Amino acid sequence: MERPCRAPSGIDLSVPSVSRIYDYYLGGSHNFEVDREAGRRAIEAFPGMPKIMQANRAFLRRAVRHAAGRGVRQFLDIGSGIPTFGSVHEVAQAADPEARVVYVDHDPVAVAHSRNVLARNDRAGVLPADLRSPDAILGSPEVSRLLDLERPVALLLVAVLHFVPDGDDPWAAVARLRDALAPGSLLILSHATTEGGPMKPEEGEKVESVYRTIGSPLYSRSRHDVARFFDGFALVEPGLVPMPTWRPEPQEPAADGPGDLGPEGTDRDADPVFTAGFAGVAGVGRKP
Repeated sequence: MERPCRAPSGIDLSVPSVSRIYDYYLGGSHNFEVDREAGRRAIEAFPGMPKIMQANRAFLRRAVRHAAGRGVRQFLDIGSGIPTFGSVHEVAQAADPEARVVYVDHDPVAVAHSRNVLARNDRAGVLPADLRSPDAILGSPEVSRLLDLERPVALLLVAVLHFVPDGDDPWAAVARLRDALAPGSLLILSHATTEGGPMKPEEGEKVESVYRTIGSPLYSRSRHDVARFFDGFALVEPGLVPMPTWRPEPQEPAADGPGDLGPEGTDRDADPVFTAGFAGVAGVGRKP
């Protein structure tokens, strides 16, 4: 296979990447055929997958704008993937060019792509680290360089916690991060859930099989278990809700992204809120 010139060195292009599959769902350009093939298999299992991911990215942008509107100028995005196409630094720095962002991901593919994207941005950095090691993140030179933890920070855990099994106690990791943040900090979170939405059990099993095959199994959780991540935070209105219903903006397109990659033709696919609702819930909490 001929190596694309835009592929970061050291990246194995024979292995799909969760980050690049997500980029494919969004209609981005930081993905390769191996990622698109895996994404197509997930879409075949459940045609609404691209709309779900687009709704997730739209929620992220709305939540970052909310944080900026509250005067928060520091952002710590853990499990960030590839920061392109409406990512945190674009939205935050559009609101305030002085805003600072640290992206964190344990996937070397995401880190390599992120460094390419952010090469000329001195107010945004990338840290190779794992959510399950919060002290390594908090004590890193990159966080010390860009963020002042004595001032409010927006902590983003968007579509990442459902890749961490219960046995690794993600609630403890989130609590450790919360305790390190200053009062007035925000938790911005979205998570796949087992409750509600149009995905049938057999469709869910097929989607989960795709992600297991590429070595990144999904762990959907109940709404109750997702709400536990907000312990120590006060949920802001409208609370923990389906992603498309968290403070929707009238001017925002329903199928968010440069192209809708999902097949059309069913009533379920025609309703983006109904289609995206299966992905569960999203919310923003404020640390008192």
